[in-house]
Amino acid sequence: MKKTLVSALTTALVVGAASTTFAAANPFSDVPADHWAYDAVSQLAADGVIEGYGDTTFKGDKNITRYEMAQMIAKAMAKNTATGNDKALLDKLAAEFSDELNNLGVRVANLERNADMVKWNGKAEYTATRFRVTEGKTSDDRDYNLKLRLEPSAEVNGNWHVNARLDADTKLNTDAGDKGSDKVTLKRVWAQGDYTNFQTKLGKFAPIDDDSIFDTEFSGAEVSFGKAAKLTLGAGRIHAAQDVTTPVDTANYQYAGLGYAAGKLSVGADYHHLNSEDIKTAYGNAGTIYKKDATDEANVWLLKGAYTFDKNFGVNGFYAENHDADSYEKAGSAELTYKGGETENKGTWGTWVAYRHLGQNVDFYNTFDAVDAGQKAWEVGANYVPFKNVLATVRYAQGKELQSNNQVKNIFGRVELFF
Repeated sequence: MKKTLVSALTTALVVGAASTTFAAANPFSDVPADHWAYDAVSQLAADGVIEGYGDTTFKGDKNITRYEMAQMIAKAMAKNTATGNDKALLDKLAAEFSDELNNLGVRVANLERNADMVKWNGKAEYTATRFRVTEGKTSDDRDYNLKLRLEPSAEVNGNWHVNARLDADTKLNTDAGDKGSDKVTLKRVWAQGDYTNFQTKLGKFAPIDDDSIFDTEFSGAEVSFGKAAKLTLGAGRIHAAQDVTTPVDTANYQYAGLGYAAGKLSVGADYHHLNSEDIKTAYGNAGTIYKKDATDEANVWLLKGAYTFDKNFGVNGFYAENHDADSYEKAGSAELTYKGGETENKGTWGTWVAYRHLGQNVDFYNTFDAVDAGQKAWEVGANYVPFKNVLATVRYAQGKELQSNNQVKNIFGRVELFF
């Protein structure tokens, strides 16, 4: 694969250091043709920052070695002419090939840290849903959504990072935003300190049980202790309802969780407490949900567990109950899984079958794609990785509404492209 560069690479800078030991890295290991470094070097060459071989190529179709790549980077670093974006790109290359540069006598420990100080991950996803409820006549609710999600992480020091999540959504069925979409929204931002057997978070982030009934964000603080056995405590403020049409108070919010994970087994027991003036009406119809002497509180207990039988089969589930609700106060899920799509491995796939019962007065912030809060249903689904970092998922759920007993048939499909 040809890569055009600007001019000849002189080796005088590195000949003396080339005789040193290469124990840290194999200098004859090729840089794969699809490695991002080729495009980076080509850009720097076009800007006159980096130089290549006398024939201005990477030796025709031959992959160059990591050692040869490091030679070019070392020469560019010695010139010290890169600025702006070129300087950031050169620092990133220096971090990638730090072992080879160290072998050449070019120390890049500080460069490596600076190049890795801010990292970006994210995804683009397309989601199509069709939720049907049969009540005399059938209602058919369809939605087609395109989302861009960016998740930067910035290093503060050896223990602390700042993390964030930014989402932008657009409705393809209307080609317009809906309820504040079509704009970038800062969904989460928090500082995280990681220490031996201790972690803390400060800011706006996801609480525990965001994989079941608390798939949302709250503003506050969290501390956790331990590794295999972990205690997690959190407190702050959270919006009092998931989907309501009238404004509601923000609720005071506290939670505690105790979990254990070792080998094939993981288990946990969690507690959530919310209180708000509007909490009775926020989660349903006042007078039918809570006992007459109920306060403005919600106290939720949750038990969960997962077990992996082998590399193919696993089970997971949870049970939750709102102590203060008088009806629809229970939620649970049991799921059997077979394999699973691994985004880094093309051709991998998985499937599952599950039963979910999601009482709307405990499943406050539902995380399940094909079964809504206030429904009970069987779900089947599958995912597949057609290309590296591309995941396709489909789900089908059939069951009933808890309050009306109307039949529901829901279809969910999503394609995610990770970067």
